[in-house]
Amino acid sequence: MATWDLSNTKHHVLICNGSSCNQAGAEELTQAIRKEISSQEMDDTIHTTRTRCNGRCHDKCVVIHYPKGAWYKDLQPEDAPDFVYSLRANDDYIAKVSHSFDGQVFERSPGVVKGIFKDKEKVNKVSKIL
Repeated sequence: MATWDLSNTKHHVLICNGSSCNQAGAEELTQAIRKEISSQEMDDTIHTTRTRCNGRCHDKCVVIHYPKGAWYKDLQPEDAPDFVYSLRANDDYIAKVSHSFDGQVFERSPGVVKGIFKDKEKVNKVSKIL
């Protein structure tokens, strides 16, 4: 297993490769983002990690950018150039932002599904009602 030198890393991109995202083309998206990072010569500053499910299956394909804390939805391989460029410019890729935490408040973009409770107590209450 490789140990990467991450000392120059400024952006960590988590790319969901869970079941729903994989069915929607997550592997192709992962490869497109990685290829674009290389073509923009950003390998030293952008690190990618392929993850399993991030719990936003409705938003497939999901990509998360840290340290900014921005979540992106519905990304496709053709979005890779603009997405990587947005990282380079230290901006959000507005066309696909789902949730953003700009160091202050976690905001959901208009029209984004809220999702289910993570708190087990609240989940149990909702399950009993349904």
